[in-house]
Amino acid sequence: MGLHPLAANFVEVADAYERGRPEYTPAVAEAIAAELHLSPSARVLDLAAGTGKLTRALLGARLDVIAVEPQAQLREILAASVGVDRVLDGLAEEIPLPNASVAAVTVADAFHWFDQVAALREIKRVLVPGGGLAVLRLLPDWSGASWAHEVGTMIAELGREHPQFEGPRWQETAQAEGCWTAPREVQLTMSQSASPEGVLDYIASMSWIAALPDDQRTETIARVGELIAAGETPDELLIHVTIGLTSLA
Repeated sequence: MGLHPLAANFVEVADAYERGRPEYTPAVAEAIAAELHLSPSARVLDLAAGTGKLTRALLGARLDVIAVEPQAQLREILAASVGVDRVLDGLAEEIPLPNASVAAVTVADAFHWFDQVAALREIKRVLVPGGGLAVLRLLPDWSGASWAHEVGTMIAELGREHPQFEGPRWQETAQAEGCWTAPREVQLTMSQSASPEGVLDYIASMSWIAALPDDQRTETIARVGELIAAGETPDELLIHVTIGLTSLA
């Protein structure tokens, strides 16, 4: 069992991922804590933590966070910002934690990489009785930018093979397992500073862009950069956050 081939390509774009992916606002971490009834200092596992975007927000909410990330280049950036003692190498399907050791598990923009059944069973194993799961998904809102339609169409065409668009939703898999409460959703909107360079870093960090052959990736990023540079980018753009929630029944 190992990483999906597309997920493995994040190692090529770790720096762009850290620069371009948005930071989670305190409201996101506070919503997770409130919805899952987490007390201050509750132990939380941030699974497939990447460079630690959500990990840092959860720590800011005074939670006791352990981050698991399988890719060394991402773990290096993660450990530099949250401390090596909080970071472990591991997969969602083989979580390196004891049974019943965390009050909650969070997964930000990563659940589509997992073997869903195996991951949910591992998450169940490490959760305390009644513990909760929060699955986050970010959707950048580029509608205020003049280049939004053209760039969005190009990205969508390139992303047709992405596993995010294949198979059942995680909520359906959880319900089929029979040990989780009915999934629910909370939606928030964040406003974050934007720049042409930041948007281009975000796009370069997308797995299916990183997975392109070198020549095609270089050409694609250059073309997107030209479109963005020729248009207008607002000083701030919205990021819509969907938090899917369930708990052990």
